Amino acid sequence: MKIPFFNNKQPGAFNMHYPDQNTPDHVAIIMDGNGRWAKKRGMPRVAGHKEGISTVVKIVKAAVKCKVKVLTLYTFSTENWKRPKSEVDTILRLPKEFLSIYLPDLISNNVRIEAIGDMANLPVHTREAVQYAIDRTRDNDGLQLNFALNYGSRHEILKAMKVLLMDIDNGEMSLDELDEQQFSRYLDTDGMKDPDLLIRTGGEQRLSNFLLWQLAYTEFWFTDVLWPEFSEKEFVHALEAYRQRARRYGGIQDDQKKNYY
Repeated sequence: MKIPFFNNKQPGAFNMHYPDQNTPDHVAIIMDGNGRWAKKRGMPRVAGHKEGISTVVKIVKAAVKCKVKVLTLYTFSTENWKRPKSEVDTILRLPKEFLSIYLPDLISNNVRIEAIGDMANLPVHTREAVQYAIDRTRDNDGLQLNFALNYGSRHEILKAMKVLLMDIDNGEMSLDELDEQQFSRYLDTDGMKDPDLLIRTGGEQRLSNFLLWQLAYTEFWFTDVLWPEFSEKEFVHALEAYRQRARRYGGIQDDQKKNYY
């Protein structure tokens, strides 16, 4: 049964207040713990991935209400191919299932869909569903929802280096003009602001080959809560923790400069 994506009258609807100031523009999430959630309940791992869709719905809704500009979800990594075929097949069907139900609501609420990663090696049904959503939401200018599909940061950087070297050989780029900003244009996230906040659920505290270049100055927030149990309240808690941090990017705060000798 379809649940309206932004229906605030449904039981447990998200109606918390969140201040506008110092909200992270770009939040990235490693959605970890689906399999463990299912195992705790004596269910197959794929049941956890399906349950995780409900959490995606909640968190996208919360991100819109909190006025986050970009939300990037680590959906399927280049390493996830090592998992059992039945689990891989289930995970790669989920984008189509999610979008077939919720795309109209995402469109009507001005959400724009994008994807990063090596889409060429994904099943046709996954590519077509995601590309259809990208095309249908192309003109929306609200929350940008990025799905990281068949994504691995090392692969992304190597791919960028290969294209960069070809451009240097062709005279389209010179070593003298190459800097961090120029190199970023070769990454999958070209045109996006780097994440301000990374959230990882499930109790692990590692990056798992996710946005290694882009997370250089990102604030990290880890929680033991498994992804299917991650709530709007937890999401807001992460944003509140971000608001309490001072981002100095290697420098010092203005109020410390007067005491600097």
